Amino acid sequence: MIPRDLLATAVVPDGETLRLFRRGGDFMIVLDRNELMNSRMSGSEEALATMTIARLAGRRAPHVLIGGYGMGFTLRAALAQLGPQARVSVAELVPEIVEWARGPMAALTDGCLDDPRVAIMLGDVATPIRAGRGIYDAILLDVDNGPDGLTRAGNDGLYSKRGLAAAMTALKPGGVLAIWSAAPDPVFTRRLRDAGFSVEEEVVRARSNGKGPRHVIWFATAS
Repeated sequence: MIPRDLLATAVVPDGETLRLFRRGGDFMIVLDRNELMNSRMSGSEEALATMTIARLAGRRAPHVLIGGYGMGFTLRAALAQLGPQARVSVAELVPEIVEWARGPMAALTDGCLDDPRVAIMLGDVATPIRAGRGIYDAILLDVDNGPDGLTRAGNDGLYSKRGLAAAMTALKPGGVLAIWSAAPDPVFTRRLRDAGFSVEEEVVRARSNGKGPRHVIWFATAS
């Protein structure tokens, strides 16, 4: 077996330590013993973008907010689907994640951070959500492990009643709040509906070839 090499570490604010590994041509971001991301499993993160943007059909210059850069799968998939007038704001809490994207994972990043449609914001995605007033056509959240988080207790606020109300306010009418999760959560589905969203729940595979673990994406449309 090819050994796994530790390339770098980063501390999540108010949280634990992330570790970036490489095994051959594959990258992994690990928290404790939990593998949060793997470059071989991009399918559900790409689906988060493509399935959301399909729901924005007819909007000529949409503004999309992505919470969590990760390994950039969602961002690259979004850019491939969006037109030249679109804007994509990416909020990433851990600065080292962006440094890794420009450094050891530069080939994987494929220049997406330098796309003129992209603006990178270092910090909690909750900040632009709370500041927004009907400015986003879509908010895509791939933060932590979904509503049942692992890395940082502060992420729970995004999925709380107050956090969902802030997202509703930040979206344009008919805008989409799309949330990635490693597992189903019926309680959270009800919370979305109680917040006034129309909700669709989709099960997607982790790998782009339709294999791998099943993940969940909620598509919550604002009134």
